[in-house]
Amino acid sequence: MYAVFESGGLQFNASEGNILKVPHFAAEPGENVSLDRVLLIQDGESALVGNPYLDSARVEAEVVQQGLAEKITVYKFKRRTKYRRTRGHRQQFTEIKIKKIISPEN
Repeated sequence: MYAVFESGGLQFNASEGNILKVPHFAAEPGENVSLDRVLLIQDGESALVGNPYLDSARVEAEVVQQGLAEKITVYKFKRRTKYRRTRGHRQQFTEIKIKKIISPEN
C-alpha cells in the first residue's frame, strides 16, 4: 500500500516505513504528526483518487529530525556592467518516518 500526499506545496509518494525529507513545518523530533492532504491511495489492484483530496484519509508519521539541506550558491551576473553577486542558501527541511497509511475505507 502506498499513498501520495501533499506537504508544503509538493507531492510525495510514501509507503509504510519510508523516511522522507519534506519542507519544514513546526514539530519537535519524536512527535507524531498527521498529514491529511492525501491525493491518492493504492492498495494492490484498487486505487482511490481524491478530488483533489480524499476525505477521512491521512498519513501518520513521526518526526525524525529538523535540519538544513546542503548549501547552494546563487550567482547573479550581468555582462559589461561589472555586476556580480554571490549568495549562499540552505533550505530547512523536516525528516519524517511514515508509520501508517489510513484509508477512508477503514
